[in-house]
Amino acid sequence: MIFMKNVKELQVEGKVVLCRCDFNVPIKGGVIRDDNRIVAALPTIKELISKGAKLVLMSHLGKIKHKEAPEVVAEQKAKNNMEPVAARLAELLEGVKVSFCPATRGEELKAAVASLNNGEVLVVQNTRYEKGESKNDPELSKEWASLADAFVMDAFGSAHRAHASTYGIPSILKEEGKQVALGYLVEKEVVSLSKVVNVEERPFVAILGGFKVSDKIKVINALVEKCDKIIIGGAMAYTFMKALGGEIGESPCEVDQLDYAKRMYESGKILLPVDTVCANDFDNPTEVREVPSNAIPAGFEGLDIGPKTREIYVAEIAKAKTVFWNGPMGVFEKEAYQAGTIAVCKACADLKGQAFTVIGGGDSAAACKQFGFKDEFSHVSTGGGASLEMIENNGHLPGIDVIGE
Repeated sequence: MIFMKNVKELQVEGKVVLCRCDFNVPIKGGVIRDDNRIVAALPTIKELISKGAKLVLMSHLGKIKHKEAPEVVAEQKAKNNMEPVAARLAELLEGVKVSFCPATRGEELKAAVASLNNGEVLVVQNTRYEKGESKNDPELSKEWASLADAFVMDAFGSAHRAHASTYGIPSILKEEGKQVALGYLVEKEVVSLSKVVNVEERPFVAILGGFKVSDKIKVINALVEKCDKIIIGGAMAYTFMKALGGEIGESPCEVDQLDYAKRMYESGKILLPVDTVCANDFDNPTEVREVPSNAIPAGFEGLDIGPKTREIYVAEIAKAKTVFWNGPMGVFEKEAYQAGTIAVCKACADLKGQAFTVIGGGDSAAACKQFGFKDEFSHVSTGGGASLEMIENNGHLPGIDVIGE
């Protein structure tokens, strides 16, 4: 494994430390609706404050499409302003001076950084205000790197992107012989997800749900090589079912993935639903039925795995020593179609202390939290896309590899 420093090893008293965080929190009308990602960054932030660093925090927030009309871009910038994050961080870091810089480059930002005292914090405006951020623009990376004496990567949810703030800055600082390190949050992700990349405890069972097979092709390819069994649920199951000649009614299906689905099924490792909870309308059903998964009637859409499938899946999970789960079993946001996802949550929770269980972020993380099982898992990832790509790429992500020596 590549050696990487962690934040605890840094010598940064009186130095400017640029820390890339994941403050991509839901904000509506200037109010933060869920501050979990800010809270998750606190251990790293507090460590750097305790070391006497002059701490500059960067993050993206939401999406800003720079190709749109100027007024649309201005609207997106206003919606994704980082100022409420700085205000919330100031509340959480009671007694610590937290400033906000509305500029993302230039003299205003340089002056804000220069004015920092040891142990003070500066939150910089949304990195995506800059068009060059997502392109890893060398000039932008150079300007940002020039502000810092050291860099800490603590944004796992952005580690799969080679952007200016996640890759460009640490690349330059490393070349200059300056310190780069992982924050506590990213270090925990790397250690935990490495256990499902380099599996030691078997059987290894993966549980995949979600909407599209095409979204998960690379991870299915990787998991077929690593896993003992892959349990399939959610809308993507119907593409597999159709590929095997089943009738799927109005259920979603990716026709261009049928050959791929059939080929993967022939690996002998994939478990598919044997029965399905289906309804004659998504929003206002007048009839809900439990039917064989390969015999969903015309006019009906599959919306959850059925009771027989739940039994089979729970029994398979019970044998596991390592579990990776990404994607719900059905439309868990609606009460009528929660049973499959709850069954998987509970089956994984029942393995506590006997197996290593990981949720790969996204909707699965939301579901386990909603149903009260979050603390029963060994690890709940903060980055859905990043956790999948880490498995796809055999443990490698650009924003983490760049920290290694």
